[in-house]
Amino acid sequence: MIFEQFYLPSNLKKHFESILYFKGLSPDHSIERIVPTGHVFVVFELDNIPRNTYDNETLAQIDTFTKVWVSGTHRNFLSISAHQKSEMLVIQFKPTGAFPFLHCPIQKLNDKVVSANEIFGKEIFKLRDEILLAETPQSKFELVANWLFERFDSKKEAPDYLLTFTERLQKEPFSNLKNIVDSYPATQKQLIEHFKKYVGLTPKYYHRILRFNEILKLISQKEKISWTDIAYSCDYSDQSHFIKEFFLFSGFNPQEFIKMEFTKEQTNFFPLDKRG
Repeated sequence: MIFEQFYLPSNLKKHFESILYFKGLSPDHSIERIVPTGHVFVVFELDNIPRNTYDNETLAQIDTFTKVWVSGTHRNFLSISAHQKSEMLVIQFKPTGAFPFLHCPIQKLNDKVVSANEIFGKEIFKLRDEILLAETPQSKFELVANWLFERFDSKKEAPDYLLTFTERLQKEPFSNLKNIVDSYPATQKQLIEHFKKYVGLTPKYYHRILRFNEILKLISQKEKISWTDIAYSCDYSDQSHFIKEFFLFSGFNPQEFIKMEFTKEQTNFFPLDKRG
């Protein structure tokens, strides 16, 4: 299997969590559940395998995506297909990073997966064709980097004070949100407007997602779990509140989640039909 990561120049890298290329991935399942992380993705399919999304409850197929698609900020889990011998290139934006490249308020993509030509036009399919022809991962990355430079609109960058605020939320996922909101140098209404434009969510909902993902990390590090301790140490009102939140974001109740015996490497995606 090939797995490579590309590091953008400093003037652009602050907008991206990662740009990854992999080839030859063969998962041991065909459907996986992706929990929300607060990110926007652009995904290039390079293996001519259509990808499916499914109803979270029935697992009935909802839609099919090919070539290139954009996954917006999701508020709860997403069920998608996984395939043998996969080859893909994936751009993951930072929570405030997508707007200067997508040129549309991120809120419009909430809970959506859309064909990339709806955002970028047919140019995105031409780029995919060029990526397919490129012989090395580095040459593929360079094509993507050049395209990102062309798309970048510095006038659409999030203001520094919003970046600072978002970084504080990320560093303090268990803190009292009100104390952090009070530090924002604008009104609460303006904060919500800024967040919807650049992140897609409200600050409160984004903070809830951060807290949930931090709890998944805690679970992966512990041999023995006390749900009551986690509920109260992570600022839930009670254990019932914690269980409802856990189910909202993962589709599992906490006890069921532990019984599934997911590996410690799996922090935001979980197989639903693992073989053997």
